[in-house]
Amino acid sequence: MILEVLISVIALLVTLGILVTIHEFGHFWVARRCGVKVLRFSIGFGKAVKTWIGKDGVEYVIAPIPLGGYVKMLGQEDTTVVDTSDLTANQRQYSFACKPLWQKMAIVAAGPIANFLLAIFVFWLINISYGVSGIAPVVNNVVEDSIAETAGLRAGDEILAVDGEETIIWQQVTLQLLARLGETGEITLTVDPADSSRAREIQVPINAWMGAETAPNPVGDLGIIQFEIPADIAGIVPGGAAEAADLRIGDEIISVDGRQIRGWTHWVEVIRASPELTLNVVVKRGGINTDLLMTPETATLDDGTVIGSIGAYVQETTLAELLPPEMQRQVNYNVLSAILPAVQETWNKSVFVLDSVKKMVIGLISVKNINGPITIAQVAGETASYGLDVYLGFLALLSISLGVLNLLPIPVLDGGHLLYYAIEAVIRRPVPERIQAFGLQLGLLLISGIMILAMYNDVNRLL
Repeated sequence: MILEVLISVIALLVTLGILVTIHEFGHFWVARRCGVKVLRFSIGFGKAVKTWIGKDGVEYVIAPIPLGGYVKMLGQEDTTVVDTSDLTANQRQYSFACKPLWQKMAIVAAGPIANFLLAIFVFWLINISYGVSGIAPVVNNVVEDSIAETAGLRAGDEILAVDGEETIIWQQVTLQLLARLGETGEITLTVDPADSSRAREIQVPINAWMGAETAPNPVGDLGIIQFEIPADIAGIVPGGAAEAADLRIGDEIISVDGRQIRGWTHWVEVIRASPELTLNVVVKRGGINTDLLMTPETATLDDGTVIGSIGAYVQETTLAELLPPEMQRQVNYNVLSAILPAVQETWNKSVFVLDSVKKMVIGLISVKNINGPITIAQVAGETASYGLDVYLGFLALLSISLGVLNLLPIPVLDGGHLLYYAIEAVIRRPVPERIQAFGLQLGLLLISGIMILAMYNDVNRLL
């Protein structure tokens, strides 16, 4: 437990440190290109842990709270209305406030742009190092009377596209479906039927689809079963309900109380939902179906949930071992061919994040999906343990999220400053200082509220 927490904290510090450094370096680099004198480059907030003056005269600061950073420039204030009358001619030359409007906009926009460029670079690195790999989106089975079955999806159908967007692996199917969360209408699935060589389109109706979910499973909610580990018994715990019912190693679970078992996950769901209930279990043993009576014992999880347990386990294996080669997809790229898909993935995920923010604002999906540093730390720690490619993918997504959120037209964010500069470009004068001061207070209130909500959601997930 302590080790997991330590890994999560380290992963959080590394992840936020990378993102904040890249973001602030974007501001820093463009400011220097525009001839603005940078006074301070700070990574983190709070009392400085480490401070030094570089050869360029910039004060570099590392602070203990890794939730942001800033670049302090000569002639820069919290508002765009700055009194430059006391500046000398030499200072005016290097002052942010005295630069042309387009240069100020470029400096402000450079932070989020740096985050998008980081995401493109990371996706490019993943593409050339690992390629795109996954499982072909061929439907293993469809839950009876589910949305997917009613719409006409059948076992063996391959999902070629979702709403016109090509899907070659299940991960892409999931991402396209997630883009429809909270919506009402129809999802268009283009499928290659198992019983025909001609592709067809299936219209799947949705209504305020999973808008209240905090951990949505769009594929499962539609009733689509991607793949299942066979429900074959690999081991029996002595003294458990499985041994008492004469369940044996090598038995294949066929049905429970007349319901066909689709695979190991389905079998576990049935057992967990049936504490102290006597079940009629049909197993295949030596090619012959055998009836067993089994009563799962009661077990209590750490959170107090009561479940059924029988004391049996499955053989540990991987999908690569279970699935035939034709079900496994791998796309490799070289240094040049990896660029375009990296740009496309960054664009698609940016649109997805922005659309998700819009849906939260108008109430289509729950604000419980807003995550704070605790959740980010947990996810960062988990992805780091899964492998470098998984962690890099999470880093890229977080960088995109930071870039998109910083471009929102909220005062105190980069997007708020860009909004003021855009208005200034239209009316030919800075936005009045009193309006900017009010906007600053409103922006601080809004951002503080979002941070409190994110922390509240984090704590709720832990409880």
